[in-house]
Amino acid sequence: MKNILIPLVLAFAGSAATAAPASVDELNKMARRFAPVELKADTSRLSAGDKQAIVKLIEAAKVVDVLQLRQRWEGNEALWSALQKDATPLGKARLDYFWLNKGPWSILDGNVSFLPADVAGIKVPQKKPEAANFYPSGAGKAAIEAWINSLSGADKEQAQWFFTTIRADAAGQFKTVKYSEEYKPELEKLAALLREAAAATGNVSLKKFLTLRADAFLSNDYLASDFAWMDLDSPVDVTIGPYETYNDELFGYKAAFEAYVSIRDQKETEKLNFFAQHMQELEDNLPLDPQYRNPKVGALAPMVVVNQVYGAGDGNMGVQTAAYNLPNDERIISQRGSKRVMLKNVQEAKFKSTLTPISKLVLKPADQKDVDFDSFFTHILAHEIMHGLGPHATKVSGVASTPRQDLKETYSTIEEAKADITGLYALMHMMDKGQLQSTLGQGEAAERKLYTTFLASAFRTLHFGLTSSHARGMAIQVNYLLDKGAFVSHGGGIFSVDFKKIKQAVLDLDREFLTIEATGDYARAKDMMARYVVIRPEVQQALDKMKTVPNDIRPAFSTAKALLKK
Repeated sequence: MKNILIPLVLAFAGSAATAAPASVDELNKMARRFAPVELKADTSRLSAGDKQAIVKLIEAAKVVDVLQLRQRWEGNEALWSALQKDATPLGKARLDYFWLNKGPWSILDGNVSFLPADVAGIKVPQKKPEAANFYPSGAGKAAIEAWINSLSGADKEQAQWFFTTIRADAAGQFKTVKYSEEYKPELEKLAALLREAAAATGNVSLKKFLTLRADAFLSNDYLASDFAWMDLDSPVDVTIGPYETYNDELFGYKAAFEAYVSIRDQKETEKLNFFAQHMQELEDNLPLDPQYRNPKVGALAPMVVVNQVYGAGDGNMGVQTAAYNLPNDERIISQRGSKRVMLKNVQEAKFKSTLTPISKLVLKPADQKDVDFDSFFTHILAHEIMHGLGPHATKVSGVASTPRQDLKETYSTIEEAKADITGLYALMHMMDKGQLQSTLGQGEAAERKLYTTFLASAFRTLHFGLTSSHARGMAIQVNYLLDKGAFVSHGGGIFSVDFKKIKQAVLDLDREFLTIEATGDYARAKDMMARYVVIRPEVQQALDKMKTVPNDIRPAFSTAKALLKK
């Protein structure tokens, strides 16, 4: 499926993409698609110990940056070092854009290289390798899959596990290597920094998490520390470790390292706690055959709002994360659900820098007033909630499995689309029952804001390019809703919502995604992607008008910088 997407991605990228090597002017133009913003967070109420802990966590996050570089491609660190030695204007522009993308491939341009094929003797792949650096270089997907399928029990589970790489021994035979061995020097350094942060803070839950996560880096067993992270109740909020599997485009198995160092916004967190009271209700009302629903979701999954101080690794690469839903370990999800973290200062920056100008280009003037931050913020929250709801266990031919394993490389796209549309469905359900009165209001005016903001935000996501799972998932949603008449094209790149059709169309599409995951239907997922992961001419017209609008933001961590100086 990935190869099928390549021409579509390049067609979408249009004039923004450039064949390697890019010139100084081209690189600067490509970098300007990310609007510079200052990310600030209030540290005035933190204790002296918590401030010391944050400094240590920022230092740890910088180690994560290096780890993620290595995971992305085996030659990444050497290339980064070579680029740092080039003091020419071209060298500086290359280094700047390399760091923004955490590699030599432009994320917004189909992950094609912006560097020549040879840099200081380093051979640069002109497309990002689908296997990243999780599998043996040059090994084919079929060969790796055949080897994995030849294993049984715990050996197969480890080969498919989040926290292992696959390597080839001296005889060319595949073997599984734990992250704790693969990245031992860096993980030992990370563990030491986390223990120093734990010693500095007076918060019991933060101390517990950091200590257990330090242990996990060395043991490769993350379960206890993930449970401790779920229970974290601290002014300092931190997420650090290997989590998301987007970089593994071969199978979607392997987790990349990331870090978010933040300060909790307690006032905003308390506003969102009411969602936890409705988790089981939302699960029970999903448009899905009841046999696939989880009867024991409960209200255990925490949700927090934070303001980001620092991001690193997979948490600061290309398009910035506005919220996340972790951990991905199905053992924890089945028992406790997932924790949702909302990055409020990031979302505010995105809304101002990208969504507001986009709405003025793709919506009718009369509809532009209905685009508001509360609808944008609340749908992102609902998106993250829906990652934790819905199917997480399957049976294929009587064998227990998971949607992630069944759907393989299609899983990330289907899951992101499912979270989007199920989030919209959930808000629709709660709004109909009057449960969002204090958050979004209710009635026709509130519905107009919710659906119109979702439409405008769809173009914000497509503006990223079809290389991300989020954008591919959004392409499916937009094209399906257009086919159902729920979204209407008026020509000239202008769109609106048909409020008489939108609810039924959302319900039908949601049922499709949920059923694919519940049944582990790989063929159905591939067919959906083949039909809908495209940029249609009427959508392209809107995207063409958006070339002067930043695709996303590029944060400068001013609060982190100030803390490190003290």
